Amino acid sequence: MKAASLKPDAYAANCPTRQILDRVGDKWAVLILLLLRSEPMRFNQLRRAIEGISQKMLSQVLKSLERDGLLRRRAIATVPVTVEYSITPLGSTLAEAVDPLRDWAEQNLKEVLAAQRRYDTQRKALAA
Repeated sequence: MKAASLKPDAYAANCPTRQILDRVGDKWAVLILLLLRSEPMRFNQLRRAIEGISQKMLSQVLKSLERDGLLRRRAIATVPVTVEYSITPLGSTLAEAVDPLRDWAEQNLKEVLAAQRRYDTQRKALAA
């Protein structure tokens, strides 16, 4: 797809929109953006705040978000160097858009887990 000549179509295999949707579908990216809405944070602050994320994964996601223009990385001249991450105006618009999804997930967690248990029970019964 030529960016200047064609209208974006997320259903087309080569549409760059899919790269942006990858960010929206990445739980780590969403959690990072939501945390950075309130204040800039250092790498280790983010790692402590997001249980279960590895140092390697956090580093990869931060680089991707920076590349996409969704967050800003600022190195502060200290010994050792301190790096702080903050959300950009563009990142704020994405965080605003995905926060209702987080809210929905938290509100409907019990129902989804119950549906999963019912499904698994039915599958086991069919397999027996």
